[in-house]
Amino acid sequence: MGRGPTLPAVAGAVALTGAAALAWASLVEVRWFTLRRVAVPVLAPGQRPLRVLHLSDLHLTPHQDEKIAWVRRLADLEPDLVIDTGDNMAHVEALAPLLHALEPLMALPGAFVMGSNDYYAPVPKNPARYLRADPRGTRVSEHVHLPAGPLGAALREAGWKDLTNRRDTVLADGRTISLVGVDDPHLDRDRFPGNLHPYRADIDLRLGVAHAPYQRVLDAMHGDGAQLVLAGHTHGGQLCVPGWGALVTNCDLDARRAKGLHGWPGPRPDTPEGAGSTWLHVSAGLGTSPYAPVRFACRPEATLLTLVAR
Repeated sequence: MGRGPTLPAVAGAVALTGAAALAWASLVEVRWFTLRRVAVPVLAPGQRPLRVLHLSDLHLTPHQDEKIAWVRRLADLEPDLVIDTGDNMAHVEALAPLLHALEPLMALPGAFVMGSNDYYAPVPKNPARYLRADPRGTRVSEHVHLPAGPLGAALREAGWKDLTNRRDTVLADGRTISLVGVDDPHLDRDRFPGNLHPYRADIDLRLGVAHAPYQRVLDAMHGDGAQLVLAGHTHGGQLCVPGWGALVTNCDLDARRAKGLHGWPGPRPDTPEGAGSTWLHVSAGLGTSPYAPVRFACRPEATLLTLVAR
């Protein structure tokens, strides 16, 4: 009977596999941008489709030319509405390249909220902290400030609706959409607007927008009557297990909802068990912290949501 593999041989094979996975995650997948296309049956019967481009978590740094060019080309999709759910910057000099990336999209109807990495630059973190119930740690006072004010001003000047703890409406493809948004829940900056919009027969959709999909915010938007909620922040888990999915979400959302289209608080609204749920779309985002520039089994993404009649 032949002898099996020796322990050094097994250890070497494991090390080689790990090195290959790290190389894939840091050199290939992190730049392998993809456009997801998702249909959401949320509009009233008889409505024609409405196309919503969901952007999140660009975490842009200067000279990320591939990402900038890819984002600019998204305007070729001609969406009816653009929603940006924050964490756009990851460097103090990222504003100019970010506005260049978003420039073609800023000519379209849009709305936005801020994430923590619009206010503060990222810092090195121990990856093990994400396994804690609450992964937040470093005091924001220790962070370098990013140009959130000029970013918000530029987006508002372009006509995008600022949903920082406020309500608004936007006209997209002839449809009136009621919007409600909050500032970043991950920084505890969210203050849900208390002033309800009066009932209007011309409202075609009620949309909720947040950066981080914390349960308190999703509950508030569900209770407020939002028919669809858009969020980011999770990076889809960033390092996922093939065939299993995300292990963490960096908030109190369950890992099975780390990315993609789901229902809240129950299953998807188009299932019998999901009656009464709100549609929830969580973007895995387009970037990473510059201190953890890896993705595995979780490609960087933007999503074109085609809203169709129920």
